[in-house]
Amino acid sequence: MDRSGLADLTWVTVGTPLPSGPMRFGVTDRGVAAATYTADGLGGLPAGGPPCSDGRRAELVTERVTAYFTARRRTLDLPLDWRLSSGPHRAVLQRLQADVGWGRTITYGELASLSGVFEELTEPGAAARTVGQMMGANPLSLLVPCHRVVAADGLGGFGAGWREGPEVKRWLLTLEGVLQPTLDWDGPEV
Repeated sequence: MDRSGLADLTWVTVGTPLPSGPMRFGVTDRGVAAATYTADGLGGLPAGGPPCSDGRRAELVTERVTAYFTARRRTLDLPLDWRLSSGPHRAVLQRLQADVGWGRTITYGELASLSGVFEELTEPGAAARTVGQMMGANPLSLLVPCHRVVAADGLGGFGAGWREGPEVKRWLLTLEGVLQPTLDWDGPEV
């Protein structure tokens, strides 16, 4: 993980209707480098770092994320700074971002196969489990939609050990029309 040049990482907080509350987005001069659903930070980077002082960047992130959460935007189209992922992890994340759009899902195993980076793994299920771990370490949550990666037999995990994780995944998949809204759905009409 290349953290060089991330000393200039500043944060934009965007209110969301998610059960977890606001999201935090770490931005650099290259684009969004980190996104987290919790205030705890990400991979050793404190989400409580300095606020973004570039009004243009902060406004762009806020506008696009808000439009997504109100179902007025299906792609965020924000510039990404990929420095917090590398090698196979980055390849899998980039394949996910390129191929699995709004309203679609893919299984961990299908993403492993599609990415082409696990050809040497022969143990059954090993590639799918590895993709699951990669999704849990996604530095660009929401922007690289790990919520769209599901288990072959259900939703799968989301945010290992994070109490609101499964509800956030359900909420996002309901917003995107993958899941039917329940009676207590509190999002926009989908």
